[in-house]
Amino acid sequence: MPSNPVTDDSLAHEQKPTHEHLEETGELTLDSDEGLKSIAAYAGDREWTTQEERKLVRKIDKKLLPIMALSYGLQYYDKAMFSQAAIFGLRDDLELSVGNRYSMAASMFYMGWIAGAYPIMHTAQRFPIERVCAAVIVAWGATLMTAAACHSFQGLYVQRFFLGFLEAGVAPMFMLVIGGWYKKHEQALRMGVWYCFTGYISMITPLVNFGLGHIQGALSPWKYMFLCAGAVTVLWSVVVLFFLPGDPTRAKGFTERETYISISRLRSNNTGVRKLHFKPSQILDACLDVRFWLMVANATLMEIANGPQSTFQAIVVNSFGFSPLNSLLILMPFGFIIGTIQLVGPYIAYKYTNVRTYVVFVCQCLTIMSSLLLWLLPRSALGGLLVGVYFLGSFGGAYVVMMVIQVANTAGYTKRAFTSAGLFVGYSVGNVVGPLLFKEEDAPRYFSGWTAVVVTQSIAAGLTIVYRCVCMWENRRRDKTGIMESYDHAFEDDLTDRKNAQFRYVY
Repeated sequence: MPSNPVTDDSLAHEQKPTHEHLEETGELTLDSDEGLKSIAAYAGDREWTTQEERKLVRKIDKKLLPIMALSYGLQYYDKAMFSQAAIFGLRDDLELSVGNRYSMAASMFYMGWIAGAYPIMHTAQRFPIERVCAAVIVAWGATLMTAAACHSFQGLYVQRFFLGFLEAGVAPMFMLVIGGWYKKHEQALRMGVWYCFTGYISMITPLVNFGLGHIQGALSPWKYMFLCAGAVTVLWSVVVLFFLPGDPTRAKGFTERETYISISRLRSNNTGVRKLHFKPSQILDACLDVRFWLMVANATLMEIANGPQSTFQAIVVNSFGFSPLNSLLILMPFGFIIGTIQLVGPYIAYKYTNVRTYVVFVCQCLTIMSSLLLWLLPRSALGGLLVGVYFLGSFGGAYVVMMVIQVANTAGYTKRAFTSAGLFVGYSVGNVVGPLLFKEEDAPRYFSGWTAVVVTQSIAAGLTIVYRCVCMWENRRRDKTGIMESYDHAFEDDLTDRKNAQFRYVY
């Protein structure tokens, strides 16, 4: 018998049930999680040591996180390309400086995101996630390259819409992947590892675009930027297709025992691993869940700040008196600072119990501070203005922890898919509104835009505290019923968190 054994509580000391027996007794049904089927089929020792589990988690990290991190870094590179291309002739060539055309082009991307989030997530539930993800990546890479063929702002509107449509499903899919591989307390750090590449990739992309901006060829410099980024993205889709382990039930490169442990250890999540059966009742459950709507509202309000960051950041820095090329170099510290915030925030959430909403709140306050600096400081206070630019994206640290909370606090696979996509719909609505608040006639100070960011970010911070109170109240209410936290329904019933009285919320 191994030392320090860890067991699957319901199956550890029983004779292995057969698939047929589980079906006859009702334990294995159409509603059963795919993980339960894998557990039932395992014939080996049902105990494992803590050391064995730690070794397995390290293996999962090595196989999963680099692919997710680089994929999301590429997505942000492609998305942020618009802002950097704007100072290399994009606005002039496509007449985007007229009225609010530039802002509308930025918003069209997120209109596409709203349209694409649910169709792609429904597809990802029905088919292997790694295949759906790879197909989406190759399509968005090709779409990105078509920007070089745009000769009018109308053509760019169409290109931006379909680019957003295709990119919409990647982050929600990654939320499902993390929820299917890691325990609740492990999810925060892993979510931060792949999400922080939106910051760290920003340290590299200005150098790449700095070089591309020097090209004196048949095309405008901004077109080479889109062609290069799109080609790299298309090639990366091959890596995702063959190497991304979508979920433990069908991932390659793991032994039968490692697969068993990967699935069994997630019983404590009370959320299951993967469920192919789409359940409309869980959509209704999500729509009646106040926590879901608090998250969506929070994401919508918070992401309004992403308008000036992702769309106008290079333009704002350029307005400080820097040349287009030097503006890109000035932005490099921003990538390091924001990437670090997006990693440290989830690490704190991983290290300490029930501080996640506090981390979200602090990050939101940093964005409020930055907005006030950019709003109120005179143009001569260059140091303070750059501090505002560098810390404006702190809300990204808040958003990644919000994703962690959403995954941990949602049970029922259809509900998790729906709410993960729903969080990004809120994200997209905020990003549609954000650029439109920064009007061409308000340049370079954008007083009305910064006022809106401060107000909406402050309301979002208040909703974060409300969410914390709602979760604390619900946990106490459930404790008073005498039904304590347990995992009897972790795989078998595909219950939602609202239906499972043994479920407890993190905050």
